[in-house]
Parts: sequence; C-alpha cells; structure tokens
Amino acid sequence: MRTDIFARLDREPEPPKIEIPRMSRTRAALFGGTLAFYLAIVVAVLVSSWLVTLDWKVMLFRPYQQWPTLHPYLDYFVVLGQRGPTAVMIAAWLGWRSWRQHTLRPLLTLGTALLLLNVTVGAVKLGLGRLGPHYATRIGSPELFAGGDIFPSGHTANAVVTWGILAYLATTPRARRYLSILSSLVALGVGATTVYLGTHWLSDVLLGWAAGLLILLGLPWFEPLIGWAELTLFALRERWRARRGARPAPAVPPTAVVATAPAPADGPDQEPAQEPVPQAAPAQAAPAHSAAAPGSVPADDPSREAVGAGHSGLTAANPAAGAGTAPGTTANAANAANAANAAPKAVANRGTGRFTPARPHALRSERTPMTAAGSRRPPRGRPVAGG
Repeated sequence: MRTDIFARLDREPEPPKIEIPRMSRTRAALFGGTLAFYLAIVVAVLVSSWLVTLDWKVMLFRPYQQWPTLHPYLDYFVVLGQRGPTAVMIAAWLGWRSWRQHTLRPLLTLGTALLLLNVTVGAVKLGLGRLGPHYATRIGSPELFAGGDIFPSGHTANAVVTWGILAYLATTPRARRYLSILSSLVALGVGATTVYLGTHWLSDVLLGWAAGLLILLGLPWFEPLIGWAELTLFALRERWRARRGARPAPAVPPTAVVATAPAPADGPDQEPAQEPVPQAAPAQAAPAHSAAAPGSVPADDPSREAVGAGHSGLTAANPAAGAGTAPGTTANAANAANAANAAPKAVANRGTGRFTPARPHALRSERTPMTAAGSRRPPRGRPVAGG
C-alpha cells in the first residue's frame, strides 16, 4: 500500500510553477550590509587591528588541547564543509528534483553558485596569501602576503553555499524556514570546528561566512542567465531528438516464418500422426491371348525403372512363382508383382496405429532379397545343422 510519502517521490506529470526569487529591497539591503561587513574584516586584517590580536589570543588558547575528547568527532564533522563530498551529495538531491520537476534550474543554480564561490573566494585567497595558525612565524603579525591560502576560510564559505542552496531552492515557506535553520547550524558548526582544530584564524571564519552569504544573496541577479541556459539546453535536446528521428531506420533482413504444427492429442512429446498410405493393389495377370510374346516385358511396365528405385530380380527364377499359372503369363505376372513391391510401402507400428512410409534402399547391398509372395529367404552363408 502506497503512502503519501512515496507518492511525493514520483515524477510530476507537468512542470510545477516555481516562484523564482527576485532581488527585493530587503534582499538588497542584506546584501549591502553583508558586503560592508566583508570589507570591514578585510581592512581590519590589513591594518593589524584588534581583530588580529583576537586571532592570536584564540590560537594561543589552543581549544583542541582544552577539550581533546571532541577532536575525533569534529574531525568527521568538518567534512560537511569540504567541497567534494558536499557538492556530490547536494548535486544528487538536486538532480532528483530536476528530474521530478522537469527542469534544470536546481542543477544550474548549484553550478552557478559553486562557480561564483571558486572565483570570489579563490581570488581573495591567492591575492592576500595569508598563512594559517600552524605556519605563523611572528606573534601579533597578520601573516599576509606570505604565500598562504586560508583567508577567507574555504570550508566555511562552502558550507554556507552548498547547504544554503537547499533553502534558496525551497518551493514552500515552511521548507525554506526549516532548511535555512539547518544550513545555518551546519555553517556555524563547520566554521567553529576549523577554529577548534587550529586550521584557521577566527577572522578567516568570519570572512568565510560573509563570502558565502554574499553569493546566496546575489543569486537572483543571475536568474535570467540561468533561465537562458536552461532554454538553450532544452532546445539543443529537442534538436538532437529531431535529428535522431529523421534518420532512416536500418534495413532488417526478412526472416523466414516457419509454421509449427499443433501438438497431437497424445501429448507434446510424441510425434505427429501421419495419414496411412494405401498399398498398391497387386497387378492382375495378363490374359492368355496377350499379343506380347511369352517371356517379354512391356515398355510401360514399372519394373523397367532404375535398379536403386526398387527391388529387382524376376520371379521366374523361383519355380514356385509360376505354379498354377499359364506358361505365357508367368513373366508378366511376376513383373507386375515386382512393380508393386517396388512402390513405397507404409509400415504400421503395432500398438500406436500409426503408419510411417518405408525408406527405399539406396544401395543394392542394403536390400533384402524378396520372393514374389513376400517371404524372406534363409541366409546363404550359414549351413543348416542336421541331426
């Protein structure tokens, strides 16, 4: 029995109407405030302000030594901020949504957000070149332009974007509210974990939160580009399908159709019954006043066939063949009997009532010598033992 939960997993018959977020005044105000916070952190690190001093105090406090029992668990939790695992999980979920809703917008939105994340965060990391706490060389220094790549925190920014994209693409207010809370908890937890492990400064995490939030707030500006990309991909798909449909179908060689006879009533394993072949009636002896000479064979007599077609040999050689007949008709009667024996005969199988045609002999050595009356001669090679 299907429930409503499993019914919601099916593909929708038609694409639903999805409300695309727009750049409202509230969103624009949030974007402006987040951008100001982002620039303030960068400037505070550049001038070695109180924020850099706070970074060093937190680092020298060494949280991973204060609470060592949390270390094994947080090592696994911080994976939720890594680009590879999170991108694969979120892409799988959004791929199912794309299939269910007949749209490519979820996947295209994720791809756009990750591209913006790589460009913005990667450019600032390489431009400022800040070293991490484990590689710091001078206490109180911001460690900028030293060949590092940790400012802002990539784990934190990635957690904000990949988990926050679920709330951005939510279709109902209730789902958007719950997903916003979930993504906020994950992003805050990943950022705090990197500080606990000592892989990032506190200012790195603050700038990572701001960088990820800027991308989510600025996505509505890229919605027209996402829509154009979706229409272009669908048009290419339809064009490809049209080209495939225009190709001629490959020629299929004709196959011979074999008619199968129905199984007999006796069972499927038994051979089909064949109609009995009537035996040829014995030929009548020629009259005594026949015009043919005694001992001659007419031209149309069947016994003039090739040797392999039937049994040869005249019955005149057998003295018993002409017993009780006229001297002039002995040869004709014997030849007629041989012709009847030469025709194919039907052999009856006892017990089944079926008839199978007799196979004509192909060689003379396979034939059994027959007499006119149909009796078999005794073998010649074996002497008869007498008493």
